[in-house]
Amino acid sequence: MDTALLVNLAYIASSILFIVGLKMLGSPDTARRGNFLSSSGMLLAVLITLLDQNIIDYKYIAGALVAGSVVGYFAATKVKMTSMPEMVAIFNGFGGIASLLVGSAEYVSGTLNNPAFLGAIFLTVLIGGVTFTGSIIAYGKLSEVISGKPYLYKGQQFVNSLLLIAILIVGVNMLFYQGLITSEQTLILLIGLAFVLGILFVIPIGGADMPVVIALLNSFSGLAACAAGFVILNNVLIVAGALVGASGLILTNIMCKAMNRSLANVLFSGFGAAPDSSNESSQEQGEVKPISAEDAYLILEAASSVLIVPGYGMAVAQAQHAVRELGELLEENGAEVKYAIHPVAGRMPGHMNVLLAEANVSYDVLVEPEDVNPIMETVDVCMVIGANDVVNPDAKENEGSPIYGMPIIEVDNSKTVFVLKRSMASGFAGIQNPLFFKSNTRMLFGDAKETVSTLVSEFKG
Repeated sequence: MDTALLVNLAYIASSILFIVGLKMLGSPDTARRGNFLSSSGMLLAVLITLLDQNIIDYKYIAGALVAGSVVGYFAATKVKMTSMPEMVAIFNGFGGIASLLVGSAEYVSGTLNNPAFLGAIFLTVLIGGVTFTGSIIAYGKLSEVISGKPYLYKGQQFVNSLLLIAILIVGVNMLFYQGLITSEQTLILLIGLAFVLGILFVIPIGGADMPVVIALLNSFSGLAACAAGFVILNNVLIVAGALVGASGLILTNIMCKAMNRSLANVLFSGFGAAPDSSNESSQEQGEVKPISAEDAYLILEAASSVLIVPGYGMAVAQAQHAVRELGELLEENGAEVKYAIHPVAGRMPGHMNVLLAEANVSYDVLVEPEDVNPIMETVDVCMVIGANDVVNPDAKENEGSPIYGMPIIEVDNSKTVFVLKRSMASGFAGIQNPLFFKSNTRMLFGDAKETVSTLVSEFKG
């Protein structure tokens, strides 16, 4: 059996592992095994490719594998759950820059003069560059190094149009008129334009749309890898990139539907750009009604149904374990406890699901908004823990709100709402929430973990 056949068989095995692993990620019960299978498929593909092509000395391959494994281990085990969205953004960026480097190396080598291959290189460098700088900006917004509010300026669409025209001209030169400027100049110009486009692509997008942006950049990293696969004629890279690109686009579409907005609206509307008028809103809507944890316990103790709505604030406070313990105590007290998860809660897709899974909360008690909204009036207590925009009644009541029309978890229809927050500050989108001033809402101010721990102590006492 010749080497080429063995390599192709290994690639087919890797592709099967990718597809089966991706399928298993769709179920909470099999997600870990799916992740392991997909990772094993990638390891097999990398080893076969490096060994077959004799790219570099074996000791460098081994060194790179060890270094990558160490970085991956610390990234997976040491990064806090609150920093998981930032880590995903950085990993997307790494995928983009890796594809850019592959395309650049092939272009500089000068061995590929066919317009079809040059077109693949153009797309690899362009998408990889946009993914890299776009992911860096997303990282900055998610880590709040950069403000989560969108950056908008006059003539923005005109500037973007000029940039796209410039990229198109460089692309035409790369494919057909390589004598106008040197290949190195063409490549540097394309990389620079791609980097600028990535920055201008993400800067205008507000914080509340970050879950959509993360999913879209993930798709871009896959598409860049797919294009790189065509450049170097590597079948498994084409398959893996296509899978990541397609799944990322599907997830992007799911996120957009969860917000009842089109992708174009997410990318170009500047969501959250409206000036914050929280002080005026507070005066117009009335006074908030604070409550102590001890008084909240008395209400919870008498409740027969409790709905917990987690948000990014729960991640910041690292309160998921205390929340799980409180949920178990409520169930022992005779209450039915559910956890309502909005698709865009947190700062990346599935953020709250991962947090609750870490705390060993059973998937059986997780529900989606459409499951609980019709019966919300029968819920005795809704506990909103660090969530803001996904429970904002303005989405259904205020046509002038930037989030009007977005499906929310309608906790305001329940009998009593407890909102756990540190202060009256608006959420990541910078939008005031009239839920805080509703007659059935009580504010539990303070650190979420400390507050929930106090409630746990009350039940145990």
